[in-house]
This record gives sequence, C-alpha cells and structure tokens, in this order.
Amino acid sequence: SWHLRGSLLGLQVLAYNRHTYETVAQRLIITVIPAPDGEPPYQGEFLVGNRNVEELLPAAAREMFLQATAGVWEQDDLHIINVTSALDRGGRVPLPIEGRKEGVYVKVGSRGAFSPCLASAASPQSRFRCSLGQQPLASCYDTFAPHFSIRWCNLTLLQVWPSPTPPGPTWGSGVLEEGGDFQPPTEVPPRDLLPGYLVTLLVPLAVAVLLCLLLGHLMCCRREGV
Repeated sequence: SWHLRGSLLGLQVLAYNRHTYETVAQRLIITVIPAPDGEPPYQGEFLVGNRNVEELLPAAAREMFLQATAGVWEQDDLHIINVTSALDRGGRVPLPIEGRKEGVYVKVGSRGAFSPCLASAASPQSRFRCSLGQQPLASCYDTFAPHFSIRWCNLTLLQVWPSPTPPGPTWGSGVLEEGGDFQPPTEVPPRDLLPGYLVTLLVPLAVAVLLCLLLGHLMCCRREGV
C-alpha cells in the first residue's frame, strides 16, 4: 500500500519467504523527483523467462541486462523504467521442478529510435509467425544469451509522445470592471409539490389499510365455527 503527499511517497512493502512463507513488512519514505528530460519517447518491454523478479532488482543484474539490451537496441542511453513479475501480468506460478522461474517483465527506455532488429521482432509479420508457433523475425545476434532468456514473441515496443502542457489559469487584477455588475440567475417559478406529496403518502397508507382489513378478515371471520 502507498500514499502520495506532495513530492514524498510513503510505500509499505510486504515481502514473504517463498520457502517458509514467513512475512515481513517495512515502510519506506521515497522522494519523488520528476525526470529533468521527461519520459523517454522510445520504450521497449522484454519478458525474461529464466529469472525471478528479485534476481533483477540488484544494480549489478540490471546493469548486465542494460548491456545486453544495448547490443540489440544499438543505443547507449538506455535505462530501466520498470521491473514487474510475470505473476502480476496473469502468469502462472511455476512448478517447483527443474529450477523453473516466474518470469520478469523489464521495461527499458531510450531517446534513440528502435533498431531494425527490434522493429522486425515486433512487426505484424513476426506476430503472425508467433501465432503459428514459429520463431519470430529477429535478424540480429541475441546478446542476451546465455544469461537472459528473452521471450521474443512477448516483445512490446511503445513510442510515447510528449503530452502538451495545459495553459495555466489567467489571473486578473482582482477588481471588478466598470459596468460588470453581478447578474443573479433568473428566478425559478414555484412548483406545486402537494400532489406528489399526497401520492407518496396516501398510496402506501391505502395499501396498508387494505392489508390490515384482509388480514383481519382472514383471522377473525375465517375461524372454525364463525
């Protein structure tokens, strides 16, 4: 759980041990500072099939992943935007055999355009081959191997356009201009609420009286011997 107050982010982290299921909670206070250059316009999300999310959180692992990404992106200003477990995207918990992993989605951003290799791997032709169970179109050398097993059929490329900044409010002098008297709204004609009040009151009352008469007739006039 988290709450945002100004530029401070209060984050409560709840972790558990996957072997003993022991849980521990810790609250972190994080200062949120907007990026000076804004959000990177080119973003790519890779699915790493042979890693758990905690294995890609250390700085050394993330730096190794960025070096491998630079080999296929052909850019040197890459940085990781987000790391998400595949279980949070609808993935299944892996069976505890053969060292299977949960899978991790890693989103990387850059100000440089996508390489032809990434563009071909995310093209409609490549998606069609993936739907047929075939290998996607990736003509470049896979620099992620053997440390990271990338599911190329799950590659997502996104181009983010900067949103225009809305104009701020225009402040006046605070003095009402001459001739600009306040004009109140026109008066609303009075409405007759008596019929609606009578209907709301008398209809339930009439139904209640009929029910009482019916119940009295059944209990008093339908008795044996009467």
